[in-house]
Amino acid sequence: MRVPFLITAVIVSAGVLLSLVLPDYHLRLLNLSVVSAIALIGLNFAFGYAGLISLGHAAFVGMGAYGLAILTTRMGWSPWRAMLVATTATAAFAGLIGLPLLRLKGHYLALATLGLNVSFYIVAANWIDLTGGTNGISRIPELTIAGRAIAGERPFLWFGLAVLAAITIVAFMIHTSRYGRAMIAVRDDETAAAMSGIDVTMTKIAAFVLSAVCAAIAGCLFACHVRFVAPEDFSYAHSITYLAMLIVGGESTIVGAILGAAVLTFLPEWLRFLGSAYLAFFGLMMLAILVFLPSGIAGLGRYLPRLRSPTRAAPASVSAKELGP
Repeated sequence: MRVPFLITAVIVSAGVLLSLVLPDYHLRLLNLSVVSAIALIGLNFAFGYAGLISLGHAAFVGMGAYGLAILTTRMGWSPWRAMLVATTATAAFAGLIGLPLLRLKGHYLALATLGLNVSFYIVAANWIDLTGGTNGISRIPELTIAGRAIAGERPFLWFGLAVLAAITIVAFMIHTSRYGRAMIAVRDDETAAAMSGIDVTMTKIAAFVLSAVCAAIAGCLFACHVRFVAPEDFSYAHSITYLAMLIVGGESTIVGAILGAAVLTFLPEWLRFLGSAYLAFFGLMMLAILVFLPSGIAGLGRYLPRLRSPTRAAPASVSAKELGP
């Protein structure tokens, strides 16, 4: 367990150090990357570990955000209480919808989850009495600790990093547990996993629910940070972006989820000079990563030992025939 704690400490320390030097605009981007990282750790349970191609992750983020927004602005609940209820409700919905949904596989599951996201967008945009329609919900109250509001980009970043650290450690613990190994086994070969005694259906549902829980927490943090939610914030395009973040960072790795969230959140800012050509560059970058670096940015660590170790000379006992021409 020392390695997960060390990795978490490095991530939190880097975030705190950056918070001391970055201006407010970049701090806002860093806050959004932290929120995205929490959502991506959840997507990693479904896509990275269990092999479930989900294109509806933004819908679960939206459920958490809208749940907190409605409970705090319409019913006067505290954000903490609303966060707990919104996350629990999202998890329950994921469990119920997962029973019929996870019978599908491959592109059928991807299309079904995409349809779920589109349905959520339509409901959020048209149920005006509850969600405010396309005008959204504003004036969401801030989170408070000991009577003090977590206001401003820097204090919210410190709080977000603490939440990210806690979720990262829990994710590492699940990954190394028998439940995490069961998810990976189901991803690799469902038939072999079932023959070894793993309940494939329940394992998939567990991964789907864990994914929804992290997404809902991210949505609640997003609502408290921006203090405004609208359907456009949770469209299917955001689900595709989440999937792209995970692929760029490295699927099946928690560190990759965090790196992917940070890189793709700041990438438009770094490449602003490209203008409208940014999308073309992004497409080429995704293609290059899929072809040359299928394990993502996190996979670069595998090549470092090879670069450090010198090339070994051929043993003297090897004959010329064995060495070839």
